[in-house]
Amino acid sequence: MNIRESELPGIGRKFEIMTSNEDKVVIVIHHDGRREIYHYDDDDLEESISNVTLNDSEARKIAAILGGMVYKPKAVETIEMAFDELLIEWFKVEPHAPAVNKTIGEIDIRNKFGINIIAIIKKDHTKMLNPGPETVIEAGDTLVISGERKDLKNGIQNMLCKKGG
Repeated sequence: MNIRESELPGIGRKFEIMTSNEDKVVIVIHHDGRREIYHYDDDDLEESISNVTLNDSEARKIAAILGGMVYKPKAVETIEMAFDELLIEWFKVEPHAPAVNKTIGEIDIRNKFGINIIAIIKKDHTKMLNPGPETVIEAGDTLVISGERKDLKNGIQNMLCKKGG
């Protein structure tokens, strides 16, 4: 699969995708959250034959379906089993989460929940790989975390989501 990304000034971003089957799909993500998906004619790759427009919520639901969050094909299950249910997820820290302004060592997420923080993407998009126990977690940080499904769910609910919500 080949993906070309380009800026659409005043509109958003455009992603041109050519699949391994030689299908051409274009996705336009507008600044207002709308997504447009165009499918092109196999015989004329400049001729759009269908399109659909989605709002942000619809696009996220479809992304979850395509990403295997709703239904996991059997082939993917066998890969996951090889890792004994180990998952890697990206999670954005909410503003009033119990972990905000605390160090990784203070929240002790590894010992309490069996979760490892393997990277942090800060709000300014700087990346921290293998952050140590002295690393402070801030609201808006995106944590790359690993662990088993049940541990991830428990740790996220208890440490990374805002209290009461």
